[in-house]
Amino acid sequence: MQTVVAYVENKPGVLNRVASLVRRLAFNIDSLTVGPTDNPEIARMTIVVHTDKQGAHRVEASLEKLVDVLLAENISGRAAVVRDLALIKVAADQQSRPHLMELIKVFRARVVDVSPESLILEVSGTVDKIDGLLEVLRPFGVLEIARTGSVAMTRGSDLLRPPAANESPHLEAVGSKAG
Repeated sequence: MQTVVAYVENKPGVLNRVASLVRRLAFNIDSLTVGPTDNPEIARMTIVVHTDKQGAHRVEASLEKLVDVLLAENISGRAAVVRDLALIKVAADQQSRPHLMELIKVFRARVVDVSPESLILEVSGTVDKIDGLLEVLRPFGVLEIARTGSVAMTRGSDLLRPPAANESPHLEAVGSKAG
């Protein structure tokens, strides 16, 4: 797995162009998350791709050629914080609830909804942590799962720098791609 972070213009069609580009390169996207940054004209994407370092370099270089992409960088070899979020609905009757509550505490998850026959849990952390929680919940009956996919950020002063809030992402992109 390789993780590529991209800053892109926050406008319709960009997500489709990025996903199509990765598909054309014949790589499977494990997860792709996108959200706005502090600049409403720029969005940040975290793309987790099934490939090796060389394949991730191809993805990164190809993304950089798209006009809508302002910056793309493979952060897989760098110190980074990578997190997923999951909502998990698990069967929970009166007999199983006390044991479930102990498991939930161990994984630092929290209950966000309670009904007579189930609980909805919220958990964030590494993919391994979420997979581990799912494994211990399966015997109780996992009814439904919703996962966000990974978001990632390099640690410490190791920064990816998108254009500043006062810069126009379109002009920045055109200027860097046209020359």
